[in-house]
Parts: sequence; C-alpha cells; structure tokens
Amino acid sequence: MLKTIAVLTGGGDCPGLNPAIKSVTQKALSMGLKVIGIRSGWQGLIDDLNPLHLDAKSVHHIDREGGTILQSSRTNPFKMKDGPNAVIKRMHDLNIDALVAIGGEDTLGVAHRLYCDFKVPVVGIPKTIDGDLSATDYCLGFESAVTVVTESIDRLRSTAQSHERSFVVEVMGRHAGHLALKSGISAGADMILIPEYPFDLDQVVKLIIARKNNTHPYSMIVIAEGARPAGSDISVTSKTTDSFGHIRLGGAGFHLSEYIENHAHIDCRPLILGHLQRGGSPSAFDRRMGHHFGIVACEALVAGKFGTMASLSEGRITLKSLSEAVKELHVVDTKKYYDTELYQAKSSLLS
Repeated sequence: MLKTIAVLTGGGDCPGLNPAIKSVTQKALSMGLKVIGIRSGWQGLIDDLNPLHLDAKSVHHIDREGGTILQSSRTNPFKMKDGPNAVIKRMHDLNIDALVAIGGEDTLGVAHRLYCDFKVPVVGIPKTIDGDLSATDYCLGFESAVTVVTESIDRLRSTAQSHERSFVVEVMGRHAGHLALKSGISAGADMILIPEYPFDLDQVVKLIIARKNNTHPYSMIVIAEGARPAGSDISVTSKTTDSFGHIRLGGAGFHLSEYIENHAHIDCRPLILGHLQRGGSPSAFDRRMGHHFGIVACEALVAGKFGTMASLSEGRITLKSLSEAVKELHVVDTKKYYDTELYQAKSSLLS
C-alpha cells in the first residue's frame, strides 16, 4: 500500500510542468498520500538534494507559472557509476513508495530502464515542446511554445513590412519539426523547413524570388534548429555532448539567411527565438492537460500500473506503456502533412 509518492521534472523546462505538479499533489493528497518534490530531476535522487514536501498551500498558485518549482536538469543516472542504485537508495531513504517522472524522451527513457531493470515503481507524464514522444497525441509545453512562436512572428511582421525585409525564424526541434510546422501554420509563414526533409538551398532562393516578383515584398521563413540543406550537416554551436549524447544545435537560421541574402540579393535577417519558446505562463490548454495528466498518473500509481505514461490518445486521457512511448521518436509524417516542393504544410489532407 502506497503512503508516500514523489514527483520530479527532468530535461528542458516548459510551461505546463507546474500545472502537472499541482495536479499530482492535489490528487495524491485527496487519496491520503504524502507528496515529495524531488529537486533537479534525476540529479536530486543522486546528489541527496533536499526535497520539497508538497502540500495544498505550496502548490495553490503554481499552475499559473511557467517553468518548474522543482527545477530541472539533464541528468542520466545510467551514465554515472552506481547511478541507478543511488536513485533506488535515495528513494528508500526518503520512504518513497512510487514516483511520477515528468519529462521527454530522455527523462522517460531513464524511467523506463529503471522500471524494466530495477523494478522501480514509476509512472510518466509526457513533456516536450518538440512534441516528439510516441504513444501520445500531446506533450506538455507544446501549445504554449506554439503560441510564443506565433506571437513573435506576428510582431516581427511589423518591421518586415516597414523595411520590406525577409526573416528566417529559428525555432527548436532537434529531430522533429512539429513545432516549426504548427507554429508556421499559425503565423502564416511563407516557408517552413523541418528536420524530416532536407531542403534544397537553390529551391528556397527560387521560391523567395518568385514571391518578390509576385508583389510580395518580404518572406517569413520558419526553420527548425535541426533542419539542414540536402547533403549538409546540421548546424551546431558546440560538439560537446550532454549525458544523453546530444550536441548543442544552433545556427541554422543564421546560415540560411546569409545564403538567401547572398543569392537572392534581398535583405534577410535571422531571428533565433531560443529559450523564449520555453518561457512564460502556460496556455489554457497546457494547464488543462497538466491537470488531466496529473490525475491519471496518480491513479495509475495507486492501481499499481507502473511502467506506464499518461497519454492523450484519440481525444481520451489514458495510459500507455513507457516502452511504447520511448521506443522511437514521433516525427512529422511528411507524406501526409508536408509539401516537399513548396516547403509548406500540405494544402490537402483528405487525399
């Protein structure tokens, strides 16, 4: 019988984490459980960081705030000597009976291995503004990030129109272009470049020149940080990898805008939104999804359905296995949703 559960947030922060923490806490308290907040993701269960004892008062207002009150880190216990055993020992020392892990492919990948290899009682909640987790139609933070990108492009149009200047807006998206595609649609971008389909630089220039010749004085281009020209590597700012083997991406927007300016002979500037995409208050949708996911995660723990993840599937809040969630990345289906000639969202969805 469960008496105490813990909750942690790992990986990059985003709006929607605090609503999930609040929901987990409120639901657990209503079921007679104690709730411990683990600081800095998996790091908090390795370095013996002082946990937070969560109660109704401490989480009352947090669903309106961005980020995470628990802090976060990109920590991989499986890359550390005796890391998994340290996690298990710390859970034992804190009398933690079960754990809710909120994160993306890396954080939930660790949760999956801990469950499979060490039988750690854990349930996941999906979070990533890249939207690249499988087994769920939604991940916390995504719609909030889409809103930030859309509003940024709306503001950028003022100077684009005033100076007849084109812009390349670089957004996050290492392997998946969901954020670029959906924010590009929302903002009415003229071109969207995603990691799933390497683009032809000359075709980009051709399309921009055609727009200018057709009385369009400027173009707005959205590019995911992981997008690359055909035959070229992705743009990186550092080849140093984190504990999950990821290099730091950046520069795709700069390189593309420079190429456009030199070959299309138009004024073109880059804008890298960076961590702004992760900031600010969660959207109404992220607040609701955090609420729903938190409830399902607690119910799963109490029911002993470990090794699972809260999921939105076909319009219903349900549970999926962590193995299914982290088995492969969920990327854009270019055949169904992407026009590979115009570098835009497809204009037909029924065919």
